[in-house]
Amino acid sequence: MKIEQFYDKGLAHASYAIISEGKMALVDPARDPQPYYNFAKENNAEIVAVFETHPHADFVSSHLEIAKKTGATIYVSQLLGADYDHKPFDDGDELKLGKLTLRALNTPGHSPDSVTILLLDENGKQHAAFTGDALFVGDVGRPDLRENVGNLTAKREELAKQMYHTTNNVFKKLDEEVLVYPAHGAGSLCGKNLSSDTYSTIGREKSTNYALQDMSEDDFVKTLLQDQPFIPKYFGHDVSMNKAGAGSFEDGINAVPRLNNDAKLEEGALIVDTRPQDQFKKGHLPNSINIQEGGKFETWLGSIVGPSEKFYLVAENEEVLNSVIRKSAKIGYEGNIKGALLTPTTLPQKSLQTDLDDFSNNPEKYTIVDIRNTGEVKDGKIFESAVTIPLPELRERLNEIPKDKPLMVHCAAGYRSAAGQSILEQALDIPVYDLSDAINSFKMITH
Repeated sequence: MKIEQFYDKGLAHASYAIISEGKMALVDPARDPQPYYNFAKENNAEIVAVFETHPHADFVSSHLEIAKKTGATIYVSQLLGADYDHKPFDDGDELKLGKLTLRALNTPGHSPDSVTILLLDENGKQHAAFTGDALFVGDVGRPDLRENVGNLTAKREELAKQMYHTTNNVFKKLDEEVLVYPAHGAGSLCGKNLSSDTYSTIGREKSTNYALQDMSEDDFVKTLLQDQPFIPKYFGHDVSMNKAGAGSFEDGINAVPRLNNDAKLEEGALIVDTRPQDQFKKGHLPNSINIQEGGKFETWLGSIVGPSEKFYLVAENEEVLNSVIRKSAKIGYEGNIKGALLTPTTLPQKSLQTDLDDFSNNPEKYTIVDIRNTGEVKDGKIFESAVTIPLPELRERLNEIPKDKPLMVHCAAGYRSAAGQSILEQALDIPVYDLSDAINSFKMITH
């Protein structure tokens, strides 16, 4: 038996390969299938099964592409209502993989169609549970993503109650030494308290995971629902894509139009400029949003830009351009890209430079806009007078910002405020400044 975890830090996503006797099964594969093909080849294994624990909201899976290429069977809960060829895999259903047995456990709560795959060794002993987004290290999956999308929809309170029964009647009853292999780690928006550890045991989770402690159903529901992170715009879109099954990853990337850097772009079209903020501020095209290439680019792209919006993609060099196209495809946005190009020669717009001394001495001269997330603001405002609007909602809530003073935008460290300044300076006819990483000095003063 061999179990391999593949971890994508950008999306904090874990997928798995299980090999026994030359047969290989995959669990929750990422959009790019190539690493799994490489691993199968290295181990002289044949991919025969692909398991989807549920239709994922935060990334597009390659389950259908892998099945078409390898002939593997896709296994999902019949509750999912999958549009592609598959075999139902629900409570008690089993698949033999070499000397191993893979058994379905229905584990609703994060979604109504969640399945955990329990791995039994050659002696029938419980060895590992691939829990998808039902059970994480330190957390369970949020129950508020399936109110409006999917074959089955359910209100958050209803799913939270289902999660209560899942934790008590399924996870707590597994053997304590069973390894827990979840689909996500710290940084994922599919929960609120995920550990940076990428695996655990049932025993450890029973003793340390807040959601597996003894409490009433009402207390569990209340605890689970409070303080969940924001829901990115693209989440519902990806649930629908995964229910249908996505097309080829590389074909999607190759279909993105590559433009000359001085190509004439459609007037008024949205531009996502991925260059570092200092380059962007010195010059950029009209209607540009500065979403810098970095560890969370795809999350912020899908949080700021809606799944039905078309946009151009600008990058500083070919390596970065290729990277941001691939990251866009990981969340199913490759078809939204009207064209991808390197930095244009002519960049007519500039961002205003911040006078820190003036702001420090005269903060009342500015309307301060705090674009941190609701949970961050709840922990304490840095400026009491600030207007608070989370970055993912900024484009939709412009009318809440007073227009009688220059604006000073801040976040927690400087990455998001660059995007915030770029959004506001395009939309409003008043001076907009970015506090950037200087926010750290003000945090020290106020705390």
